[in-house]
Amino acid sequence: MQLQLISFVLIILHCMDYTGCQQHSSSRHRQHKQIPGVSSGCQQGGCLTCSDYNGCLSCKPRFFMHLERIGMKQIGVCMTSCPPGFYGTRSPERNTCTKCRSECDSCFNKNFCTRCRAGFYLHLGKCQESCPEGLVRSDTQRECVPKCPAECESCVNGETCMQCRPGLYQLSGRCHHVCPDDYEPNDKLMECTPQVHCEVGEWSEWSPCSRSGRTCGFKRGQETRTRQVLQYPSPFGQPCPEISEIKECLVKRRKCPELGERGTERREVKERKKERKKERKKERKKERKKERKKERKKGRKDICRQTVQTLLIDFTPSCDYPVAPAPTESPVNGS
Repeated sequence: MQLQLISFVLIILHCMDYTGCQQHSSSRHRQHKQIPGVSSGCQQGGCLTCSDYNGCLSCKPRFFMHLERIGMKQIGVCMTSCPPGFYGTRSPERNTCTKCRSECDSCFNKNFCTRCRAGFYLHLGKCQESCPEGLVRSDTQRECVPKCPAECESCVNGETCMQCRPGLYQLSGRCHHVCPDDYEPNDKLMECTPQVHCEVGEWSEWSPCSRSGRTCGFKRGQETRTRQVLQYPSPFGQPCPEISEIKECLVKRRKCPELGERGTERREVKERKKERKKERKKERKKERKKERKKERKKGRKDICRQTVQTLLIDFTPSCDYPVAPAPTESPVNGS
């Protein structure tokens, strides 16, 4: 009886193993079964299925299918947003990029353009070759803009300017040659900016009466007080007032106490200064004496030269005086 039960259990386990293996083999067969020419492991991140020849065939959710033309061939590309000149349309089946109208450079949908091509001007979401009455064509913006005043370079409407002509300053949508009161011209921004006036704080307390940095050893001194600048002015704002004041003061004269080593050091410093001054005076006197001696020697030499020259001029013989004849030689006896 026990042997029959054991054999029955083994048969059941064998059948369970066989069915599990069969299911596993069937699922593996399904995974390997693919459409010919279609790959599920695409290189692009947005592709769900793709082909080696046609690129992406389907995209992941929230991606747009865009067909790029390369010669005679079209390749599918999955993108998060459509390129310029196309707008995205969503549907339960797939999201696609649809081309805008021929006169639109970019658009929001089929009936609303956001920028026009050259030669067309945008007005209320449509690109037109001519603008309606009261509006002027703007080649830079490719839009129909309101006619601006003479002093405006560009404007929002007939009264509000966005940019003024050179030499004018903008303020609250209007252009001015001269800024109004409480405003000043800003040449960098070409705008009228509010003037900034100087602001100062409160005065500090008066300092102790002092003179040359000391508070003793004098009778007349000075007291000072200051205040800080809280806001510096703009070029045309009100300048800052005085931020420091000085007034004279009188105190009882008293000697400055010389405490310990500081007093001795001060005395030594003063004595050294006096000695240096004396030495400098002596050196200056010596230099002056030397210079005077040199000047005297030069003066004497000049006087001697002048006297010699005058003597030579006075004693030179002139042609008017008679010249004595030269002595003749006497004949020698017996010649």
